[in-house]
Amino acid sequence: MAGKKSKKKNKQTDNTIAVNRQVTHEFYIEDQFEAGLVLEGWEVKSLRDGRIQLKESHIVIHK
Repeated sequence: MAGKKSKKKNKQTDNTIAVNRQVTHEFYIEDQFEAGLVLEGWEVKSLRDGRIQLKESHIVIHK
């Protein structure tokens, strides 16, 4: 009996964890910026569980 070949799934190299899709419906996106976050305690736990929400999030960019 011949062995079955396993199909390897392509891993995405994109490290994006969450995207706020609703923002593209409410605003015109002129420029995009990449930013990092500092997470603590329960935020990290929620992120690892895949329960992240961006619904009422905001950012402030200082020059």
